[in-house]
Amino acid sequence: MKYPFKIFSGSSNKPLSRKIAEIIGLELGAVDIQKFSDGEIWVKFGENIRGSEVFIIQSTNPPAENIMELLIMIDAAKRASAKRITAVIPYFGYARQDRKDQPRVSITAKLIANLVTTAGADRVMTMDLHAAQIQGFFDIPLDHLYGSSFFLSEVSKLSDNLAVVCPDVGGIKIARAYGKRLHANLVVIDKRRTKHNYAEVVNIIGDVEGKDILLVDDLIDTAGTFVGAAEALKSKGANKIYGAVTHPLLSGPAVERLNGCNLEKLYVSDTIEITESRYSPKLEVVTSAGIFAEAIIRTYKNESISSLFDVDKG
Repeated sequence: MKYPFKIFSGSSNKPLSRKIAEIIGLELGAVDIQKFSDGEIWVKFGENIRGSEVFIIQSTNPPAENIMELLIMIDAAKRASAKRITAVIPYFGYARQDRKDQPRVSITAKLIANLVTTAGADRVMTMDLHAAQIQGFFDIPLDHLYGSSFFLSEVSKLSDNLAVVCPDVGGIKIARAYGKRLHANLVVIDKRRTKHNYAEVVNIIGDVEGKDILLVDDLIDTAGTFVGAAEALKSKGANKIYGAVTHPLLSGPAVERLNGCNLEKLYVSDTIEITESRYSPKLEVVTSAGIFAEAIIRTYKNESISSLFDVDKG
């Protein structure tokens, strides 16, 4: 079926955008994105979108130009009289700043939500937010997709003696979903975060001795917390340790840490493009394109999206 809506891609993750469009059976729409010599971003849609339903795919991982590019594309589409604009944000950056946990700090996740709405988006689609309550920061509809929907088919083959571990109490819901489907025990790591990108493991709640481990989380940045958790689990008698993480930021010493730790394999999605400098032989990339393509089609047809994710109930 040839769908009448249009899909456009920003610069942050063209490979994923192409996969999504290919699955749907469409070509990416023509859009010209350029920068002036001082770095200022300029956007022009290369085809008529008046009265069209438009999907703009752009992750907002650093650099901050990715956020500006998304906002400018939304604004350009609005001023070109698009009928409905859906911002498809595979990775929603700045989601870790979701509350005022110290004096005189910004709730930046709310700020980004306001900017996307003010720019002219009618709807947002994203995957595995760092905190579920961020959905309430938007005054427009938001569709929240779950990476477990495509990871489960991969990790279900790993072991018959598996324990699912979440690295903090905030990840209990997603870890419980994995545990339920994998018929695995749930283990929680109690950690203390003393500074940015560093957390100390204080206690492991649950039995891991003699078990293979699946560490699940929404993102991995410098890998300090992740590697620290893997080492703590190993010290408690865990066997093989695997990971399933949706958003592979992999900044700073992340790759070096992953290569040097006792992790067997880390499953990640392609919500963030993994460049050659951020590649590790321990990574196994599982594409998120299929679930985004299905969600885009259902959005256009005004069909249910939540029904795709029964796995994450309970």
